Amino acid sequence: MSSPDITSPSNERIKRLVRLRDRRHRDAEDIFVVEGERLYNAAKAAGLRPTEMYVTPGHRLENEPNALTVSSDAMDRASYRASHEDLIAVFPQMPVGLTSIDPGLDPAIVVVENLEKPGNLGAILRTADALGVTALIAIGESIDKHNPNVLRSSTGAVFSIPFAAAGIEETIEWLTAKGIPLLAFSPDGTDSLWEANLEPPVALAFGAEDIGLSSELTEAARQSVSIPMVGSVDSLNVSVSVAIGVTEIARRRLGSQPR
Repeated sequence: MSSPDITSPSNERIKRLVRLRDRRHRDAEDIFVVEGERLYNAAKAAGLRPTEMYVTPGHRLENEPNALTVSSDAMDRASYRASHEDLIAVFPQMPVGLTSIDPGLDPAIVVVENLEKPGNLGAILRTADALGVTALIAIGESIDKHNPNVLRSSTGAVFSIPFAAAGIEETIEWLTAKGIPLLAFSPDGTDSLWEANLEPPVALAFGAEDIGLSSELTEAARQSVSIPMVGSVDSLNVSVSVAIGVTEIARRRLGSQPR
């Protein structure tokens, strides 16, 4: 077996991959990094094409035109995770504007505001994909679709769910123009989820657990909705709240009756 193309962890290409963990560097080059075949295959299935590939020697994709082989030590340095995958690929960033979303005929959209943890966004994307959500709109400056933790925790749903990052006003204007009413989820919501009108078209809005939704989104909503709880806790993790909300939409779509 021939020597890897890159053997040193201090190689400039490896250093650049490390820098791309930082959003500033990803945005400056308009690219993002995927690790592992599962995410790589999901990106390819979504029509994305890598501009660079780095694989360990003997990997089945090592003969791809833009693939370089990398020693285990160098791959360890480049990898975001503690134990490296055998493949790292660089892709052009995906569009995140509202114009990239086609709501479809019966849209069921999730709107999330001011999420702080990338893992929550990834989990929400994964749930959205599983339960038939047609698009996700994320509000807040910290939202970064291309964050490594978002990619990993979404298990590839980041490539399949139409996604936009937008401001509050433009989100409200877009939903209004599309004729999609907004439901604001809050522990103080006046209507129970079990009784709320969830018939598509509809958009369900969720805020961060500590601060909830902004007044602008709450005031723009058709309904204020709460998730009934029987225990002593007064709030849920936002990804769990989203899962409950969209599961109820899916249940009604399947024609199940409440017990």
